[in-house]
Amino acid sequence: MTITQTVEIPNNRRLTIDVPREVPAGRTILAFTPAPTKEIDGTSLPGGNARTVEEALQMAAEKAADPNRKPISRHFGTLSNHTFGDAVAYQKAIRDEWD
Repeated sequence: MTITQTVEIPNNRRLTIDVPREVPAGRTILAFTPAPTKEIDGTSLPGGNARTVEEALQMAAEKAADPNRKPISRHFGTLSNHTFGDAVAYQKAIRDEWD
């Protein structure tokens, strides 16, 4: 069982945590990982940092309006027709692996 929660650590570095009842009593490992705050090549890390749906929609609209944005269609046709053979047969073979 993994429970993740992002918290702000105060200057005194002291946290008080209430453990959910779903976590069994006994030995437990706590792991602290700093939340990413850096930007990579001027863009935010995957997932962005929107705190509300409205912020996420606004960020998506800004990305869509970027004049330097490249369309995904630029990748269409980049694989050779012989990469997987007959595309329909390949898809059927993949689906046959499912139950």
